[in-house]
Amino acid sequence: MKNVPVTGPGGTPVPGDGVRCMLMRGGTSKGLYFLAADLPPDPAARDALLLAVMGSGHPLQVDGVGGAHPLAAKVAVVSPSQREDADIDYLFLQLGVDEPTITDRQNCGNILAGVGPFAVERGLVGAGRGSTTARIHMVNSRAVVTATFATPGGRVGYAGDTAIAGVPGTASPILLRFADTAGSATGSLLPTGRVCDVIDGIAVSCVDNGMPVVVARAADFGLTGYEPADELAGNGELARRVQALRLAAGKLMGLGDVSGLTVPKTTLVSAPRDGGTICTRTFIPVRPHTAIGVLGAVTVATALLLPGGVGGELARFPASGQVADIEHPTGHLEVEVELDTSASPPRVLRAGVVRTARKLFDGTVYPASMAR
Repeated sequence: MKNVPVTGPGGTPVPGDGVRCMLMRGGTSKGLYFLAADLPPDPAARDALLLAVMGSGHPLQVDGVGGAHPLAAKVAVVSPSQREDADIDYLFLQLGVDEPTITDRQNCGNILAGVGPFAVERGLVGAGRGSTTARIHMVNSRAVVTATFATPGGRVGYAGDTAIAGVPGTASPILLRFADTAGSATGSLLPTGRVCDVIDGIAVSCVDNGMPVVVARAADFGLTGYEPADELAGNGELARRVQALRLAAGKLMGLGDVSGLTVPKTTLVSAPRDGGTICTRTFIPVRPHTAIGVLGAVTVATALLLPGGVGGELARFPASGQVADIEHPTGHLEVEVELDTSASPPRVLRAGVVRTARKLFDGTVYPASMAR
């Protein structure tokens, strides 16, 4: 996407008093949360405004509020839901860092963690006594998720004792339970029609249970799978191979040319070494993730549960069943996935995860074009 002047409805300039937004940490990501009513209704004008706000197109996003990393270049657009089975609509947008790109082709389960609290903060959802459950329609995939979080005294409670890997300290837990996540971006849990495909001699499972992911064994890339993220980031040949793999997988998964997208994600798996179910190294799209995304972890666990899924022989699921402890570069992420593998194709029965979120800043942001 090319840089374009920031305009409002009908091509008029955005008012010079800025745009209201909230900066939140959601899970292991950080992003800007907006009410849809505070943004231009025209998608092109909206996207141009958000790119200017974030400072995308510069590796440091120095003239915007982005965090110079894909995990901190995210946006949630929230509005009252048009569906009877949901309270609010949540549109997720992933912005580029070096390049001024923006896409709605994926979900983000981490940013999702902050949507319920944000909706209460903005008055879209009434706070319950002690806790609140919000029904969130994920516009990107048309699925509905319930988020349950603390609201002591009718206000969002961010402080708590729950720790999640990749985030310092503790915060109040947010329980996310997903429904209808299969085929979020591709229309099918198994978008290639197979559990296992071979791309350039590499066995892969292409699965979409909330996030399109290509799962492959780390050993097939000559890796242990335990390498630190910064070591992987310095491996140019690995980046080339990961990109080639996901470009080919994108076409097989019906996503077309994904060269300008961050999906599908690529996750390399190896045997767990810290008491978990599986060890992972994920790339977005070729940059090593310091952790793993929520819906990415759900999809990886799904791939491992599928009969014949690549890497399934490396996994160590607990005898009790469906809770998968996903090891990643900075710790662990537990997700719950239950499948009906007797169905053809297999059917997702449920998925869930516990995350945390925290309000970091609430105020007005000024796009660069306003200062010119």
